[in-house]
Amino acid sequence: MTKKILVERNGPVTTIVINRPEVRNALDREAMAELGTALRAFEEDSDARVAVLCGASGSFCSGADLKELAAGVEYDAWAGKDGPLGAPAKKPVIAAVAGHACAGGLGLALWCDLRIAEESASFAVLSRRWGVPMSDGTTVRLPRLVGTGRALEMLLTAKSVSAAEAVQIGLATCVVPIGRSRQEAEALAARIAQFPQIAMRSDRLSAYEQEGRTIADALAREEVLAQEAKRCEAQAGALEFAKGAGRHGKVE
Repeated sequence: MTKKILVERNGPVTTIVINRPEVRNALDREAMAELGTALRAFEEDSDARVAVLCGASGSFCSGADLKELAAGVEYDAWAGKDGPLGAPAKKPVIAAVAGHACAGGLGLALWCDLRIAEESASFAVLSRRWGVPMSDGTTVRLPRLVGTGRALEMLLTAKSVSAAEAVQIGLATCVVPIGRSRQEAEALAARIAQFPQIAMRSDRLSAYEQEGRTIADALAREEVLAQEAKRCEAQAGALEFAKGAGRHGKVE
């Protein structure tokens, strides 16, 4: 029986593939549980530094499996306290978006830190047509990423946003040729994996945790999060710089 979620490891980069191309990688309960397991395993693997999330056969994810929902299967919320799309992962995750990122697929892409979109990619809340609400974090993350006005346009009208527009409004990081999203995401993941990890992760966490805080509180939290990197990485990194590493555009 074909596995619904595939996991491939290449050094510090873990690639997680949704493998249900016959339904444009829609996630039924079983697939979502397997995805949650794969994401937790990535977080717990000390050798894994960055993950890439993609779909098989030219489509990212079309959301929840509506045929399963139509049969009376009740879906648990993907976000929230206990859902796999609740809090951000402990380490960076990059979405490689080909084809459709619809409804829950959009929510899945929004949960990732960065989104690499192919020229043919589209982002939409198409479940609006069928009366299926979002319980995957879309209504929270989308306004924070693109602004309330643009988010409401997508949420209320089921508007499909192209890859080019997604970059323009901050929904996607960049556009790449068709068939290249996974490769480009994995290359970016490998680059991020080369950086000193403590400082990178503390800066990432501070960026997430500043939301909703006052400036003073956010700055105080930033200082707390920076302490471990200052103790463990900063002096050694500064010494490398002092020796000439990284100068004049040279990157080691």
